[in-house]
Amino acid sequence: MSAARKNLLTGSATLVVGLLLWLFAGDVEIPVLTLTKVGVVMMVVGGLELAYGLYLTARGPGAARR
Repeated sequence: MSAARKNLLTGSATLVVGLLLWLFAGDVEIPVLTLTKVGVVMMVVGGLELAYGLYLTARGPGAARR
């Protein structure tokens, strides 16, 4: 599996999990963390990783090795 495909897969999975946390974990109480804020952070990180995977895909097959 290429680096671009790995970034696309993990970025989209992180984005979806973050979206689910943001939408459905508002009522869960954890003393240290707020799960909705964790969901927003995960969506941002997933979106960045997804964008990097798209960049590597557009750049070509040898882009990840440079």
